[in-house]
Amino acid sequence: MNRGDQLPADWAPNDDPTSLAAMHVAMQWKELDPAHLAAAMAAMEPSLRREHRERLTRMQMQREAAQQDLEERQRARTDRRRMVEVVCGTVVALAMLGGGIYAAPHSWWLSTLLCGPSLLALTKVFVLGRSDPDDMKLLSAAARVSTDSAGRAQASQQPPEA
Repeated sequence: MNRGDQLPADWAPNDDPTSLAAMHVAMQWKELDPAHLAAAMAAMEPSLRREHRERLTRMQMQREAAQQDLEERQRARTDRRRMVEVVCGTVVALAMLGGGIYAAPHSWWLSTLLCGPSLLALTKVFVLGRSDPDDMKLLSAAARVSTDSAGRAQASQQPPEA
């Protein structure tokens, strides 16, 4: 709300030069007969209509400018949000990859969980911003397969105990 156009609380009509001039003109018009007054009003009508159209056009242009400004701010906010999502997805993916590589010599199963399908699923959630209903089913099946195959590979690499 624009408060610049409001009058102060202690405003009196006699203080305003515009209202004083209007009162002076009104006093002069009071002395005219009705025919002259009607002619004067008819002469003023086109000017008043033109001023009204100008005001309406100005208001429409201000409304359109405000709408464009709002759309631009929303677009900038959406772009910032998308960039934050991409950065968060990248950080999560790099952290999971780093954790998987660090845990690989000691906990093969943790490494397969961190570097496997869960990495892809979390990256999809952060970067694309969506998760399909079948993602969890596919993720659990892929995690099961990856841990089973890693377990078989780990068991074949261990030397037989004598």
